[in-house]
Amino acid sequence: MRKPNGKVKSESQRKRLRRKLSIRKKISGDSERPRVCITKSSKNLFVQVVNDDESQTLFSVQTFGKKAVVAKANKDGAKLVGAKVAEELKGKNISKIVFDRSGYKYHGVIAALADSIRENGIQV
Repeated sequence: MRKPNGKVKSESQRKRLRRKLSIRKKISGDSERPRVCITKSSKNLFVQVVNDDESQTLFSVQTFGKKAVVAKANKDGAKLVGAKVAEELKGKNISKIVFDRSGYKYHGVIAALADSIRENGIQV
């Protein structure tokens, strides 16, 4: 998983990668508390729910594709994606998760997504 920092050209991407790796050293998901991993771009949001013990992705929610939540990569879109993630987690009888912000700072879209998951009854 570790990438050499010399390969990453952008300074901001290098800092985010360093933060991401330090976060992933400390957290992992299991069957009772899966890890919710977030990736964002300027146009889309991707959320994966992962069981790290079995190295298995339980499901994913994104803002593009066939089963997409019709939203943009802003706070309003993050609230819709968070509600969809919480609905899917309740369908699988999961009430607690581990939140992996993937090196992004906890504000704006990332914070809105986490708050939306909390508001829909999942313990983060």
